[in-house]
Amino acid sequence: MAYSVNNNAGKVVQDIINDLPGLVAVAVVDTNSGMSLASHSNSPGINPDTAAAYNTEVVKQKQKAMTALKLTDEKIEDILITLSNQIHLLKITENNKFIYLVVNSRDTNLAIAREVLRSHAASVN
Repeated sequence: MAYSVNNNAGKVVQDIINDLPGLVAVAVVDTNSGMSLASHSNSPGINPDTAAAYNTEVVKQKQKAMTALKLTDEKIEDILITLSNQIHLLKITENNKFIYLVVNSRDTNLAIAREVLRSHAASVN
C-alpha cells in the first residue's frame, strides 16, 4: 500500500519520512485487523504491509501476556526488535493502532527514532 496525505495515517507517514529521511520502512497499522492504513518502504526487500500483519500478532500476544501477568496498571509504550543491522520499533497509540518503523541501526540513533515516533503517535487517529 502506498499512502495519501489526504488522511491522517498518510500524513503521519509523510511526517515521519520528513523527520527520518533515511528510514527503511514505515507503516501506520490498525491493531484490530492487522491492515496497514498507510505505508512506505525505501527497500524493495521489505514490504511494510506484510510486516504489519505479522507485527499485529506481536502486539496482541504482548497484550495477552500482560493480561495473564495482571499488569493492569501498565500499558505498552513501544516494542523494540533489534536485528543485526536494523531496528524495528512498534509504537502503540491510544486508539488501537500502532506505527511500525524500520531503520538501519548504523544510520539512525534509537533515541532519535523513538522521539520521532513519540512526537507523531498522537496524530494517528
